Amino acid sequence: MTVSEATTHDRVVIHKAGSFDQLRIETHPALQPGPGEVRIDVAASGINYADVIVRMGLYASAKELVGWPITPGFEVSGRVSAIGADVSHVAVGQRVLAVTLFDGYATQVCVPGHQVFALPDDLGFVEAAGLPAVFMTAWMALSFLAHPRPGDTLLVHSAAGGVGSSLVQLAKARGCRVVGVVGGSHKVAVARELGCDVVIDKSTQDLWAQAQAAAPDGYDVVLDANGVSTLSGSYDALRAAGKLVVYGFGSMMPRTAGRPNYARLAVDFLRTPRFNPLNLTNHSKSVLAFNLSYLFDRTDLLAEGMADIMGLLAEGAIRPPPATEYAFADVAQAHRDIQSGTTTGKLVLVIEPAATADPPSS
Repeated sequence: MTVSEATTHDRVVIHKAGSFDQLRIETHPALQPGPGEVRIDVAASGINYADVIVRMGLYASAKELVGWPITPGFEVSGRVSAIGADVSHVAVGQRVLAVTLFDGYATQVCVPGHQVFALPDDLGFVEAAGLPAVFMTAWMALSFLAHPRPGDTLLVHSAAGGVGSSLVQLAKARGCRVVGVVGGSHKVAVARELGCDVVIDKSTQDLWAQAQAAAPDGYDVVLDANGVSTLSGSYDALRAAGKLVVYGFGSMMPRTAGRPNYARLAVDFLRTPRFNPLNLTNHSKSVLAFNLSYLFDRTDLLAEGMADIMGLLAEGAIRPPPATEYAFADVAQAHRDIQSGTTTGKLVLVIEPAATADPPSS
């Protein structure tokens, strides 16, 4: 069943690892959904820091599951333009959001039906495109792995970023006390508005001295995507029975250069802490880690996580992160900006401006 008869679609294609100039927009034949699949005419696509690592050729799952050429992108919003056999929970023309295993930087995508979710009437396309990847990451870290209790104290690194802002909101919805860390003074107000009880600006303050002052007894949970620059300190900041959740290694990547510094990567790899199980036992601390791109076969987790997220969104307990919009043709600039570490909230590619400008249907 189909309403879109376009014979082609455009997508960002990376043919080899490299700098920003490897992000090229190409025209390809229109996609046709197979059994159980949904085709979406994309209105907006979320940008994640993982996409930068994909472009550099350092994202393990991209190399193992796809290879070159590759189209980055883990999340989209838009309208269903065709459905395959055995799809009944969405209809052609319906507004939806979807999670994708790459391929999101495109005017058209086909994804398995269980990865497609109806858009609430009051949620716009740009907001929706910036929602699933960051909130599913935050949900995995907190609801599936760490299980903080009301009243627990959490330390959230990069608290004004996409995942960080989602972690802050979910933690506050759970009744936790949140100490947020930001890397620039312009991000302090953003973190406070999200609900952080304490904000540490590590560009002007001693991070670990301030963290200890904010939680003298230590932290119940620390959430860290920096990697080698903070992992040891994050572990040391835990109280007994505390949990360190690791979901990235951002500090090992360059801020401005389009390509990684392999010599520095090698040094940072050697400097990365190795957590000995004997020490973990004696310290009564835990280190937990995950990568969402390796969890697409866990359809149960996706269904449970998205149900929780959409429920909290409907209740007003959380809200989509503020989005900075980029035209499809400006994808390289979007990568420069997210890689710089200076942005807040979420970056979103506007694939179809007319669609995103339309008011949500009622």
